[in-house]
Amino acid sequence: MGAQPGTRMVRVGRQALYDAAGRIVGYELLFRDEADADSASARGAYATSQVIVNAFTEFGLDQLVGGRLGFVNLTREFLVGELPLPLAPEHTVLEILESVPLDDEVIAGVADLAARGYAIALDDFVFNHSTARLLDIATYVKIDMLDTAPQVLAAVVTTCRHYPRLKIIAERVETAAQLALAQRLGFDLYQGYALSRPQIVSTVSLAPSRLRTLRLLALVNDPDADMDDVASLVATDPALSFRLLKAVNSVASGIRHQVASVHQAAVLVGFNRLRKWLTLMALSDVTGGEEDLTSIMVRARFCQRIAEGLGLPTDSAFTMGLLDGAFDLVEQDRGTLVGQLPLTPELARALLEGAGPLGEVLRIARTYEAIEEFLPDRPTVSTVDLTRAYLESIRWAEELAASQPDQ
Repeated sequence: MGAQPGTRMVRVGRQALYDAAGRIVGYELLFRDEADADSASARGAYATSQVIVNAFTEFGLDQLVGGRLGFVNLTREFLVGELPLPLAPEHTVLEILESVPLDDEVIAGVADLAARGYAIALDDFVFNHSTARLLDIATYVKIDMLDTAPQVLAAVVTTCRHYPRLKIIAERVETAAQLALAQRLGFDLYQGYALSRPQIVSTVSLAPSRLRTLRLLALVNDPDADMDDVASLVATDPALSFRLLKAVNSVASGIRHQVASVHQAAVLVGFNRLRKWLTLMALSDVTGGEEDLTSIMVRARFCQRIAEGLGLPTDSAFTMGLLDGAFDLVEQDRGTLVGQLPLTPELARALLEGAGPLGEVLRIARTYEAIEEFLPDRPTVSTVDLTRAYLESIRWAEELAASQPDQ
């Protein structure tokens, strides 16, 4: 049965992890967009964002994991803080995919997350110089039983046992023989088709107003935004209000008191945390998929980098790029949209007329994207710096799209 008008069907996959006694100790949460999907049809930060948003707003983390652990795959953007991570650490295990390059920035980001109380899991673990840097930080390592030779499995387990805090998970356990081998090697936890297949958990959610979502995206990314204004805007949208209140009242929020109003929720969680939650909700609602999210985030990042080189406000430039990309997805007159959003006059003129210093930033970004070649040198923007900023944004986008395999 489909969702009724004004609602949407929301789905999350989950696959159980078992201890040696066969008890369920946690679930890996997986992106799913169809009720009968065996694997994910989206990749990267879009899929990860959807899992996080659905886990802590639509369902509530406790409903999905029942007081057990929730394993969530993260891309580089979440690990280094470029995308917000609103899940609280009490029942969350952050899973680092083997496809994420473990450079110094990622290592530092993971160490910071561990210091904040998050448990860290290393997915498809293979011992090498890079992964060894995380063994003192991690709580779990997941070892692929399907594609790893038995002698290699034994060697990796022996190596991991030198780190007393590590718990070793056998993943992709697909046969009784693989399960028996994992048990002989002394794995702590087990996951795979031989034990259970992923389940699809569904719920009906209110569909948020796209206009209010755009207004919210603009408002929460305004450094001078007032909490009362944000709370008032959320309160006018039943979908956003419901999701926020459900998030705050869930286990993931870490707040002991139940709340009954949007304003009370905003006060209790604090504006910085509220900003992260709502930004993630808004981005997930506006973008239609991985390609849309990538193009929006590239433009926002590129505008930010150009503004940085020109000595202009980087927060405003990022918001401008974010909204400019989002406007391209909304079938409504841009002038009407700008007039309905809580924007500063400078930002409104930049988006609507391309006027002012911020308008120049947007013009440079859009022109560069359109012609895909060097622009003439300008007194304040060298082609070298512009190209470096653009390539960095493209690299970021490509990593964002490729860093998470099908789940």
